[in-house]
Amino acid sequence: MTIRSGLTAAQLIDLLGDPGSFDCWDTPVTAVPADGGYAASLARARARTGLDEAVTTGRVLVDGRPLALVVSEFRFLGGSIGVATAERITRAVERATAERLPLLALPVSGGTRMQEGSAAFLCMVRITAAVQAHQAAGLPYLTYLRSPTMGGVFASWGTLGQPVLAEPGARLGFLGPRVYEELRGVRLPEEVQRAETLAARGLVDAVLPPAELPAFVGRLLALLERRTPKAATPRTTAPEVTAPTATTPEAAGPEEPGPDAWESVRLTRRPGRPGVRELLARAAGGVLPLTAPILPDGTEGALVRGLAEFGDRPAVVVGQQRARPGTERPFTAADLRCVRRTARLAEQLRLPLVTVVDTAGAELSTRAELDGVALEIAHCLHTLIALRTPVLAVLLGQGSGGGALALLPADRVLAAGHAWLAPLPPEGASAIVHRDGEHAAELARAQGIGAHDLAAVGLVDEVLPELPDAAMESEAFCDRVGRAIGRALAELAAQPEDARTAARAIRNRRLGDPTNRS
Repeated sequence: MTIRSGLTAAQLIDLLGDPGSFDCWDTPVTAVPADGGYAASLARARARTGLDEAVTTGRVLVDGRPLALVVSEFRFLGGSIGVATAERITRAVERATAERLPLLALPVSGGTRMQEGSAAFLCMVRITAAVQAHQAAGLPYLTYLRSPTMGGVFASWGTLGQPVLAEPGARLGFLGPRVYEELRGVRLPEEVQRAETLAARGLVDAVLPPAELPAFVGRLLALLERRTPKAATPRTTAPEVTAPTATTPEAAGPEEPGPDAWESVRLTRRPGRPGVRELLARAAGGVLPLTAPILPDGTEGALVRGLAEFGDRPAVVVGQQRARPGTERPFTAADLRCVRRTARLAEQLRLPLVTVVDTAGAELSTRAELDGVALEIAHCLHTLIALRTPVLAVLLGQGSGGGALALLPADRVLAAGHAWLAPLPPEGASAIVHRDGEHAAELARAQGIGAHDLAAVGLVDEVLPELPDAAMESEAFCDRVGRAIGRALAELAAQPEDARTAARAIRNRRLGDPTNRS
């Protein structure tokens, strides 16, 4: 049975907007269809809802900030999209683009209006084109999927939001359960098309009850408002970069060789070492968490994602959460797909992306092979290398294998003093070279996996000290890393896009060669 959204379009507008701030953009629909039965259905829908179509559009204030709205009404022919509906939506998107307004779409729909057939179906392309132009103009487009959101709406403009939010328990999918059963002869399991199921697979960014939506949207708009630094804020903080709280690779000469690599490996595996969750909780402000994939057994997965500020620098953050003692958090293909989704979110919101690397490696299993984990690593590398927005990587602890490499392409890389990066855990490298795991320490020291070694081959730009290690100074460590992230984001913001992307290309060309860093 399909759960239906309990709020009408008018109630949602009142919930979202500051009192009395809604300005409706709709012009009356006057066309009368030739089909008498369809005309009668429209007349009944208009009488029942007080609306002339299945969508209402306009401008509203949320905490005083302007926001364009497209709000569906399920009571009007199931929120279905006809030609007139599509035209209203398209005009609203185009007006939001012209007026440089962020846009929130709140669909609830069975999909295309069957009475209008292919003409209405093709209008999904029209709406999608308008949304694409809006996003290409650097303007936020958010969606909040209500129950049900199905068919062409779900497969086009409904799921193009950056981010995509959803109502708890909402049925979301391509084909409705009744139609699925009629066409396939079997029932579709109820849980397949639930908002929570899609969020667990990284396809929906957050599941929020309507009552929490105004606060989420308000915080997001406030964060996006700070994308452009204030005039009084210096665009570079170069003097701070060489402060005693950080050790730059240039300063780490032969007289400062860095810690023992095997000791670093052991320290990064200590239970008390802070991870990305602790970093965000301690060193970031205005954190707006987003949903990440969970493991098949329903437990928390390895990925953490959200929006946050470091100092006064807003960013999109995606990171690998280190395992708790006695647990494993394999970095899955679904996690990697979600990393790419998060990167696209950063690009479309025109915010820098911060990746935090701390992983024992990607998932090793039959399922992972069939899920294409290796392909997803390749796609992550491709996406991050081509991203137009600034990318800052933080090597926080363990950096094992392709799961770590996938998050490391960046304009700038920070590394904790004991962080490391290796093709395999040292025990795995020992198994290959010596056919046993007893030479792990020897291999760790020989492979050049430590943060200072990585600086020598062009990956790491700044090494952040641990005194003596992060597990013993968790709060100070997180504060130090957070300040360094803020400084690095300020430096990247000061660079023109063309210059930054050109420098990224040169950087990537030279990676791994200690003799080619000029």
